Amino acid sequence: MDTEVLAKPTPQQMAWQNLELGMFCHFGMNTFCDQEWGEGTDSPLKFNPAHLDARQWVRTAKQAGFKYFVLTAKHHDGFCLWPTKTTDYSVKSSPWKDGQGDVVREVSDACREEGLQFGLYLSPWDRHEPCYSDKAAYDDFYAEQLTELLTQYGPLVEVWFDGAGSQGREYDWHRIIGLVTQYQPDAMVFNMGQPTIRWVGNEDGVAPYPCWNTAESARESMFTSDMLTWMEGTTSWVPAECDVPIRRRHWFWHPDDESSLHSLEHLMDLYYRSVGHGATLLLNVAPDDRGLLPEVDVQRVIELGDEIRRRFDVPIAVTTGEGIEVTLLLEGEQSVDHVVLMEDIAHGERVREYVLEAQHNGEWVELVKGSAIGHKKIDKFAAVETSALRVRFTACAATPIVRKFAAYSVNGFEGMIR
Repeated sequence: MDTEVLAKPTPQQMAWQNLELGMFCHFGMNTFCDQEWGEGTDSPLKFNPAHLDARQWVRTAKQAGFKYFVLTAKHHDGFCLWPTKTTDYSVKSSPWKDGQGDVVREVSDACREEGLQFGLYLSPWDRHEPCYSDKAAYDDFYAEQLTELLTQYGPLVEVWFDGAGSQGREYDWHRIIGLVTQYQPDAMVFNMGQPTIRWVGNEDGVAPYPCWNTAESARESMFTSDMLTWMEGTTSWVPAECDVPIRRRHWFWHPDDESSLHSLEHLMDLYYRSVGHGATLLLNVAPDDRGLLPEVDVQRVIELGDEIRRRFDVPIAVTTGEGIEVTLLLEGEQSVDHVVLMEDIAHGERVREYVLEAQHNGEWVELVKGSAIGHKKIDKFAAVETSALRVRFTACAATPIVRKFAAYSVNGFEGMIR
């Protein structure tokens, strides 16, 4: 088989894709003003999370099986959760801890203690900063803020650049990316400048299928259909991240909003259509005005983690393989209703089409047809009694290398969802 020249991930990209589940944390001035987007005019005196406990946030993520944690260090209103030298519009002007607090520090420390990787969101759009209208001055301002975050809080797994509000604005991406490369060379860069990961293109938490790992552009934000122009030299391998709030359309906490909390059934569907389509799921769980994750949200995200583990922690059988056909033998006849396939993406995304089959009554019966596998593909189907499964690769760019081929019995998964 002639081998096509394929894009391949860096070791850092592969490590990030292996994380699969991250927790997003939108917290800031909006938390205290019952709003999603502030205009940068709310008084810092409103920011006072008297019971803030970053360890509660991070321990919840860990208990649910999440591997990384991304905090909004500065949202569009320009309020900074760390005592930046660039502006007084930050925690140092708030009554919280008498202006001596640093939310970014507390979350980074909690992540280090709990063994989660830490990422930061820094909005390029700033509705408070007076110099925003002066491109050169704001480029200096933003570079200084970014440098503080890149150098003061330890290793970062991801730097999250949000395109919202920036339509038509050109930031100094060469400088911005240069700072990330200088201070956090292993961090993923989200979607803008010279990204190493891309936005999936919606805030629903789902990836289309197929969701290939290669791309040449991505949508800028929810508020435009414009596609970004990435810097020359951007890698062709740009895997997708699916971001979604655990409460419908609400990234920040709002009072008396529990009815918007997504059901476990809905969240499991998102898992199948994000991680199960080869992407990464970044689920937002927002602290309330006490500085704590609400108990109902904590319970729901832990239920999600428990259900993922219940379904996928213990396979009936698992194998690896190479070639245009790989067979998985079971110990006698068993009921199977899920299969997880993973390519060894270190060698590129090779599979273009495949057929999954089960041996039944002496014949091979087709269960599923698919295209992309990439990092991971989860297939679910009506339970079948079988002693062997096989996957046939009917179109591929090079000889497929299967990192994992695993069978599961979820035991009536539709009825198990609470």
